[in-house]
Amino acid sequence: MAATKAEPTAEAEQGLVNQWREILSVHARTLCELDRELHPHGLGASDFEVLDVLATGRSADGDGGFRVQDIACQVHLSQSALSRLIGRLEKDGLVERGMCSEDRRGVRVCVTAKGRQLHAEVRPVQRAVLTRMLAAPDA
Repeated sequence: MAATKAEPTAEAEQGLVNQWREILSVHARTLCELDRELHPHGLGASDFEVLDVLATGRSADGDGGFRVQDIACQVHLSQSALSRLIGRLEKDGLVERGMCSEDRRGVRVCVTAKGRQLHAEVRPVQRAVLTRMLAAPDA
């Protein structure tokens, strides 16, 4: 007779569900707090994440910008949602879009000087929220 994988007990299963719900709760509370703190600066949490990737990251090819699909992988937004967000940031003068030199179908996004300045101003606010919201309760 082949050995079967033991089914999780109801208690173990409920523990996993509770753990998952706590992760979702921390994420939701942190996202709301980030949005609240960043709003006076004209940004939301996702806006800041894109600026942060562009201002502090290095693209795979080492060029000055990022392809939209590379940003999407880092900020966990669909390409269509990210394209709309980039459009808003571009309208505000925080980023610029251009064609990829290596692939004319691709779009490359670069942070502007205005975007870098806003990122530098807002980064401490975002980091303080993360520190406050994600600190271990017993720390």
